[in-house]
Amino acid sequence: MKRHIITTADGSKTIQINDWDEQYHSIHGAIQEANHVFIKTGFDKVVANSNPSDLAILEIGFGTGLNAIITLLKAEKEGIKVDYVGVEAYPVLASEISQLNYTELLGALAEAHYKVIHETPWEAKSVITPLFSLTKQEKKFQEISDVNQFNLIYFDAFGARVQPELWTEGIFKKMYEALKPNGILVTYSAKGSVRRAMQAVGFFVERLPGPPGKREMLRATKIFNVTQ
Repeated sequence: MKRHIITTADGSKTIQINDWDEQYHSIHGAIQEANHVFIKTGFDKVVANSNPSDLAILEIGFGTGLNAIITLLKAEKEGIKVDYVGVEAYPVLASEISQLNYTELLGALAEAHYKVIHETPWEAKSVITPLFSLTKQEKKFQEISDVNQFNLIYFDAFGARVQPELWTEGIFKKMYEALKPNGILVTYSAKGSVRRAMQAVGFFVERLPGPPGKREMLRATKIFNVTQ
């Protein structure tokens, strides 16, 4: 499928898939969206709930590595050790990564590590900084089989409009099983069908204010022994 680089509303770039009229990140601001959905409503919430010294994070849709680099920056700022697993069925090309401008906008620390994130080998754990390790896994989301492994999931798959098979009860059951008790999943999506699929497998689901250009988003929590 034909793809090209576009500039989003906050000046950060993303990849456009022409055939789907779909982007890797919001056209209203790639960095703004990533910080709002995954850091503010995900990472910060987990930290507020349990004040952990370390976090295990699973990203569904590693893509451009934007969510990984902003998480590395957050880990360094907060002094929290992060073990980050990024799952991607179709890795982004190096020629596309080289056209993105995240390091220019995120600063020197991002510049020092963003390229390293993409150059590390797949299927092997790599220590990027003393506080951030990364394992990139090239596989389909349906192949995930982790159980009670993660505190937080960034669910950043392409939208249900173009890939509805990634937003089903079956997929969210895998996500539920992969989370530790009281673990959290966050996603930019706010579709009713997505919310109902999450609830059907046991998640407690909240509708929260979305990032710029989007009214709402979802946060799902794996809660035990609570009447919902």
